[in-house]
Amino acid sequence: MIDGLPTLEDLGDVDGRRVLVRTDFNVPLETLADGSRRITDDFRIRAALPTIQWLTERGAEVVCASHLGRPKGAPDTRYSMEPVAARLRELAPGVELLENLRFDAGEEGDSGDFVTRLVSGIDMYVDDAFGAAHRAHASIVGPPRTLPSAMGRLLAREVEVLLELRNHPKHPFVAVLGGSKISDKLGVVEALLEVVDGLVIGGAMCFTFLAARGYPIGDSLFEPDQVDTCRRLLESSKPIHLPEDITGVDADGAYATFGRRLPPGAKGFDIGPGSAAAFSDIIMDARTVFWNGPMGMFEDERFAKGTRTVAESMAETKAFTVVGGGDSAAALAQFGLDDRIDHVSTGGGASLELLELGDLPGLAALRKAPNVG
Repeated sequence: MIDGLPTLEDLGDVDGRRVLVRTDFNVPLETLADGSRRITDDFRIRAALPTIQWLTERGAEVVCASHLGRPKGAPDTRYSMEPVAARLRELAPGVELLENLRFDAGEEGDSGDFVTRLVSGIDMYVDDAFGAAHRAHASIVGPPRTLPSAMGRLLAREVEVLLELRNHPKHPFVAVLGGSKISDKLGVVEALLEVVDGLVIGGAMCFTFLAARGYPIGDSLFEPDQVDTCRRLLESSKPIHLPEDITGVDADGAYATFGRRLPPGAKGFDIGPGSAAAFSDIIMDARTVFWNGPMGMFEDERFAKGTRTVAESMAETKAFTVVGGGDSAAALAQFGLDDRIDHVSTGGGASLELLELGDLPGLAALRKAPNVG
């Protein structure tokens, strides 16, 4: 067991058993000219294969279940699992995949009736959906109430890495945070300040911090109601590194680089070159680095340099590197650097919540399974 959580080995003999595996097959899809849909990245399907193969090699009959998109509790052909099922048949022949769990409102509502139908004919349950483990949904918390249960290989690795990061990091430990809103990450910022040696702030959230320091930020995106919160955080004993220059557009919409003082009408969309270099130095000097959130609007090449520099530093540093999924993982993939990171999480929101709270609803459910204790 890991942290009191059952692993696959704790299931005992799985030969001839029908095992429900909760996976996170919420993969990106594109619609083709003929109306059919194609998977653009099958990473999440491939990530579940070690668990599926461990079970099938030992004689288990595997049934996978996942959500896809947000169909709002009713069948919607746009979110059918068929493209995913087709790819799964290629990668793991003979493995069944249920239709989208969120086609039933009972999934997100943790309906007892839905759980009963879900586990009918099922002997064991495996949770390998880290990206959904922070949701108290029926397929996550329901089956462990009655079935012998375990973490899959993917979930176990996520828990092992992130709890080690939270509880026993090698120092200096630096967290690099970006994205648009400090309010979305307030809890994890406060939790990280308890364990990190320094915090690096980029992305649009930096403007709320800069405003708290009294710098004019032009028309940049920020959260006025969080300025006092940022001012309080900046009083922490731990250093919080903010950008020293900003790249964006001036009042006429022309590309421009500014210092920390943005003129009226200007908008910041990326950290500037000086900040990128300074952040890179901090990453290179660390022994552990956690990164969540881009440094700017990296989808636009004009404003991708800050995020690219951080990504390259994460790839080059000798530190143990962890990327908290979401847009940061997408940026790494875009720059072709994802295979040079020690651990890229499959769950952005779940990774942040686990770092903040030290537990998730899906993990708590597994600890109460009948085969535990």
